[in-house]
Amino acid sequence: MSAQAEVLQQAFTLGYTYTRTTGPVVGRFLTALRDRKIVGIKGSDGKVIVPPMEYDPVTAEELSEFVDLPDTGVVKTWAWVKHPRGKHLLDKPFAWAQIQIDGSDIPMIHMVDAGDESKMSTGMKVKVRWADETKGFITDIACFEPA
Repeated sequence: MSAQAEVLQQAFTLGYTYTRTTGPVVGRFLTALRDRKIVGIKGSDGKVIVPPMEYDPVTAEELSEFVDLPDTGVVKTWAWVKHPRGKHLLDKPFAWAQIQIDGSDIPMIHMVDAGDESKMSTGMKVKVRWADETKGFITDIACFEPA
């Protein structure tokens, strides 16, 4: 017998060979974005949630009552980004903001292109700037801009 044991080897590639569908709730939201529309979903307490959730945050029951909403909203709070990084979708200064879509009760986070920090304010009205080509992704909302 040799003093050195033979080492067995096998090539292995780690991969995730499955896909996940978006389901009826998120799928409807993304399809609406592709069509340049916004939909929310009504919770058991009557609050409209955007982006819609599959399950009620209060009762954990499935949600299914969709609500069509406009592409306008109000900035609830914000933070200015003076120097965007390479992974940011805007290449000029912008704000991350909690935006409450008109007709909804829960704000969502997205970017606001106000042009300058002095033009940003809590309570300001904003509207969606749609991407040139919509594909059914959250990035179909390119950003929000002052209304």
